[in-house]
Amino acid sequence: MENQRLFLFLALGAVLFLLWSAWQEDYGKRPIPQSSEPTGAPAQSADVAGKAPTEVREQAGVLEPGKPIRVVTDLFKIEISTLGGDIRSAKLLEHDVSTDNPAPYTLLRDQGKPLFVAQVGLKAKNGPAPNTRPEFETKKNAYRLAAGEQKLVVPLTWRGPNGVTVTRRYIFNRGEYVIHMEQEVRNNSGAPWSAYQYVQLLRGASAENGGFAQRVTYTGGAIFSPEEKFQKISFDDMREQPVNRVIKSGWAAMVQHYFLAAWVPPSGEPQRFYSRVAATSPEYFILGMSSPWQTIQPGQSGKFQSRLYLGPKDQERLASVAPGLELTVDYGIFTVISRPMFIVLSWIHSVVGNWGWAIIILTVLIKLVFYKPSEASYRSMARMRKLQPRMQQLKERFGDDRQRMNQELMDLYKREKVNPLGGCLPIVIQIPVFIALYWVLLESVELRQAPFMLWLNDLSAPDPYYVLPIIMGLTMLAQQRLNPLPVDPIQQKIMLFMPIVFTGFFLFFPAGLVLYYTVNNTLSILQQWLITRRIEKSETKQIDVKKVV
Repeated sequence: MENQRLFLFLALGAVLFLLWSAWQEDYGKRPIPQSSEPTGAPAQSADVAGKAPTEVREQAGVLEPGKPIRVVTDLFKIEISTLGGDIRSAKLLEHDVSTDNPAPYTLLRDQGKPLFVAQVGLKAKNGPAPNTRPEFETKKNAYRLAAGEQKLVVPLTWRGPNGVTVTRRYIFNRGEYVIHMEQEVRNNSGAPWSAYQYVQLLRGASAENGGFAQRVTYTGGAIFSPEEKFQKISFDDMREQPVNRVIKSGWAAMVQHYFLAAWVPPSGEPQRFYSRVAATSPEYFILGMSSPWQTIQPGQSGKFQSRLYLGPKDQERLASVAPGLELTVDYGIFTVISRPMFIVLSWIHSVVGNWGWAIIILTVLIKLVFYKPSEASYRSMARMRKLQPRMQQLKERFGDDRQRMNQELMDLYKREKVNPLGGCLPIVIQIPVFIALYWVLLESVELRQAPFMLWLNDLSAPDPYYVLPIIMGLTMLAQQRLNPLPVDPIQQKIMLFMPIVFTGFFLFFPAGLVLYYTVNNTLSILQQWLITRRIEKSETKQIDVKKVV
């Protein structure tokens, strides 16, 4: 078995698996199970004594319009509704929709798909509270972080009929994707007032139409606990087995390609995490948490707090917000390889200032690390190539007797001290590295809309003119010409067809990935050519010495 053939088959299998995963995401969804419980099963408060479940607000399906409060900072363009005090819309000013559309990227929206909003509420033990679609008051309809200001506070006020007043404040800091949220409760009712706070994310199951990359990356819920670490909670999981856990120092998020929204409660405070399908639509899902009960005495004040991260999956930023939040940059089972690889790639970028050149330099470094193992593989292929004429003669003599032909081939390998599998292991070892780098390039928001040179103005998108995939296909074809062809004519045709198949696949892959494979193939051709030439020179010298003797 030739090494190149093994590598190509394994790589083709990986590509087909990714395509199958994308197809499953679009067309292979499981049917929605019928639950015996009523839709919109209530979430529980995070009272460790085990209080009875209590209903919290759902606005899925029909989000009633309220009076919008528009907020503009250096990073956000936000809309908060006076009905519920929810964040209904969030546009990220530092991230465009695409290279062709300079409009700010919309993360949260209450119109269109996917529906995605951040909600907050209070549930009182007795009496009214800003729970189900409360109407908040505001002094201004628009707020803007002025030049030179570092903080912007947006207050909303709810006044209960019983003398309880709730002031909800959204606090924006310059340069931060974290929105600090606090609810200050003033109890003028004349009696103790007990309540808990819930914060939740409401999202539709539909993903954005972002092509292959967004279909193969994860879209859904995620939670973190110090005990079980990062855990995905898919929409199917929410349908079949809703979350109902008490967690300290955790967080809950809705994750998508490149961006996320996450609620992060105060550290050390127990929260009851919950999830469910929304009552009004089986395609809307809720993931959130509720705080412990808090009792506020007459004439006293109390405060509930949480933080909301809305922004890109920037690993450095995420790690500074909460432990484990950087794990939402999902490299899967290859995280142990991908994360150090991303660190090296980021460092190279900090030096050269261009992600395309950073990918090229990283590819060279990886090639250097695997130079010796690759050398063993290419030596084996070079020796196999030298045996090609004799292998063809055996095929012609014993082509009708495959058992005899295989035996003669093994005897030939033994006489010439050639192991046909000798170079396979180094290539197999490299495959996890290739796949790990694939996920680094696919998941890193830093490469989103990152230009390289000439016509390549977005390394996260396919080459618009298909030039790079065609060059990659030509490098595969050139690499094949340096390798020994299989003896079997059917396998020969398959090998010749491989570059065409891979070129077709890579037409739709992000340009950064194609750049890596093109550079890697080019370096492999150079290394293989040098090794083959060295072996041929060595054998020529040996023949000349024998003639002299």
